[in-house]
Order: sequence, then C-alpha cells, then structure tokens
Amino acid sequence: MKIISLGWGIQSFTLAAMVALGELEPVDVVIHADTTHERTATYDFAKRWTPWLEEREVKVVTVRINDAKFYTRPALNGLGTPPLFTSAIEEIQEPIVNDNDEVVEWLPTGSSRVKHGQMMRSCTQRWKIAPMRRWIQANRNGQPVEQWLGISLDEVQRMKPSDVKYITHRWPLIEKRMSRHDCTLWLTRNGLEIPSRSACVFCPYHSVSEWRDIRDNAPDDWQKAVEVDKHIRGARPPYDLFVNVQRVPLDESNLDNLTDKGQLSLWDDECEGICGI
Repeated sequence: MKIISLGWGIQSFTLAAMVALGELEPVDVVIHADTTHERTATYDFAKRWTPWLEEREVKVVTVRINDAKFYTRPALNGLGTPPLFTSAIEEIQEPIVNDNDEVVEWLPTGSSRVKHGQMMRSCTQRWKIAPMRRWIQANRNGQPVEQWLGISLDEVQRMKPSDVKYITHRWPLIEKRMSRHDCTLWLTRNGLEIPSRSACVFCPYHSVSEWRDIRDNAPDDWQKAVEVDKHIRGARPPYDLFVNVQRVPLDESNLDNLTDKGQLSLWDDECEGICGI
C-alpha cells in the first residue's frame, strides 16, 4: 500500500500533483491529517485542489482527532502540546551549610531572575501521526505500507526512518534531487498554484516575518492565534506560556522590525517530516 502524507504545503502538494500528472507512479491514497488549526489559506487551497487531484484518480482522505483544542484544558499534559515558550520568575536562594559542608537550609536572598524555557512538542504525534496511522491500520488489510513524505533536498536532516514495522518511509523528492525551490519551479511549469506553507496559526515555530504576514494579511487567523495565546498563559503554573519567543502577549509583540529578534525559522527542527510540508 502506497500513501502520501499531504500537508498541503509546497513539497507534499508537488508529490501529489506529480502522481496526478503521471510523473510518479500511482499511490493508493493521499492522506491529509487536519489539525483543525491550519491557516485559512491552506483550507481554501485544499478546497480548490482536492477536486483537481481526484479528477486525476488521486484519492484524497482527510483525518483528524476529535478534540485538538488543547488550550481549553486546565493543564497541558500530554494532550497534543505545541512547543510553547515558557517564562517564570525564580527566587534566588543561598545555601546554609553545617560544619560538614552539608546543605541544611536554603534562605531567600531577596533577589529573583527570569527563567526561560520551551515545552516539549507532542502536537505532531497526537494531531497528525496518530489519526493518520489509525486510518492506515483500519484500511491496509495487513499490507505493509510505503509512506511518501514531502521532504526536499534542502531538508535532508528531516529524513527519519519509520518507528513502526509496518510502515516504510520514502522520499521521492530526495530521489529526484529536488529542493523546495525546484518544487516551486515544477508547479509553475505545469500551470499549478503555489501553496503557502502549512502550519497551525499559533505554531511557536513561526518566524517574525510569518507572524507579521498573519497579522497583516489574515485577520481571522491572527485573532485565533491571539486568543489561543491568551488562553494558555497560566495553564502550566508557575510558568507563563506564550506562542511567541519574545514571551509577551502576541498582540503586544514587536513584529515590525525586519530582524527576527532571535526567533528564526525553526522548521529544520521538525522531527517527524509531517508538519509544514
């Protein structure tokens, strides 16, 4: 059984379109794992191009979990958590030792410091991989599965073997020596639309320029990101949680400086080859 993981980004759409136009062999199904939090532009693109794929005998299936609203819960423990940025005020204490140099007590110094960190990511596994694999298990009829991932030549560091025996990963864009730019050129040559990068509207891996684009060009998406950012603030005491590395409310973030102020595009760190493709 051959499947394509379709994120509706440039690389994965290129894979699906290559199958549709006969440049790659047929696959059994193209699966989109919908987090329910994609940008409006991504959903609009999917509406336009799903019929085009299916008219060319490329079956498109959308899967999703029942509840991806992690931010409505009182705590964020293993429930599909994005890699949110954390901040807390830590009181500085000094040790009191006995004659044997053993610490017997810690006393406050009256000083404090800001402690920054980042939560571990579990959203990719829960929102994308898990629902996709449930569908695969229900439909593969005991067959082994070859899963195509839209990782291009400029992202070879994201290539990972499957962590389950019944799935083998394959990277056709790597085989074709195609970069993301090559995918854009291929889509253009074939008269196809160039999709925007696929990502949840509140993804902490957005660069400053991406946040600015959402704010300036997608007001509904921006409002959702701002609301999520507010909902999560006190969900993991004693830390405050933020979607932006500046660790201030998103609608107060400085997004107008062309320098990214330390928040680079972090998609090279995406470990599963599923998000943003």
